[in-house]
Amino acid sequence: MIPQALITTIPFAEKNRLPLELLEAAGIAYTFNPLGRKLKEAELAGMVADVDALIAGTEPITDRVMAAAPKLKLISRVGIGLDSVDLLAAERRGIQVSYSPEAPGPAVAELTIGLMLALLRHVHVANAQLHRGEWQRYFGRRIPELTIGVIGVGRIGGRVLRRLAAFGTPRILVNDLTPKPHVADQLKLEWVDKETIYREADVISLHLPLTAQTKNMIRNAQLQQMKPDAVILNTARGGIVNEQDLARVLSAGHLAGAAIDVFEQEPYAGELAGIERCLLTAHMGSMSVDCRTKMEIEATEEVVRLFTGQPLMKRVPEEEYAVQRQGL
Repeated sequence: MIPQALITTIPFAEKNRLPLELLEAAGIAYTFNPLGRKLKEAELAGMVADVDALIAGTEPITDRVMAAAPKLKLISRVGIGLDSVDLLAAERRGIQVSYSPEAPGPAVAELTIGLMLALLRHVHVANAQLHRGEWQRYFGRRIPELTIGVIGVGRIGGRVLRRLAAFGTPRILVNDLTPKPHVADQLKLEWVDKETIYREADVISLHLPLTAQTKNMIRNAQLQQMKPDAVILNTARGGIVNEQDLARVLSAGHLAGAAIDVFEQEPYAGELAGIERCLLTAHMGSMSVDCRTKMEIEATEEVVRLFTGQPLMKRVPEEEYAVQRQGL
């Protein structure tokens, strides 16, 4: 039987056809997500009856989806986040899960710095006004003059920190779910609790996975602790910042701005879209040609390895299963 792969992530092989060529060379048949957007649980469940492998995006891959896929042997995530995959259900059903944890890092880190600069210099606001025929020059702030707070110092957060250090930022505050003091030693950072970051940072950048522990971590109470002229960025996962609370706080005049690349429901059409000083992007952190291509190739290579009898190289480690097992 010819193995069947369903490619659910959008886009895929748009800039480089190599991932498809790898499948073709290995004799693996493939089909694309026919809806051309992020799939809902029921939609995905209706597509997987004859699928041996998923090359997956951030759509919900739940126990219900797996139950509808009796032939499924591998979920290969294009990217790093695993909040959309029920790892414990996969484990119970003997379905392997792999991902591409390193590939998105440079692109997400660079977008984060770009959004940070745009917020601090009001680029998004000035652009919108000039398109309306309004001429307004804004005073802004520079990164080296500010206290920066980074919550989450893993693969992407660490890259953001190294880029911030190059600006000569005098004070960088860091926090993580798991203490990583060696990171602070290398980069001369200050390890503090989250509340200190909320109170003292001029810029707060989030780089955490979405878990039970981080869901709605930033709500009204935390936003109100922040400086009135602080800015907050989320290029990690939708749901970490409560979007409704953020919209209310911004509308009330607290905080100088926010940059959000990830949303609880995507595509996003909520209140933040009507707030000019909230800079919104469409979950495009990893969408540089080189990083996206690398992610797609790595995910595809895992599928090829599975069906050519080779060991997987990017299997999700046990600690990720432990996070879901413990409900963290």
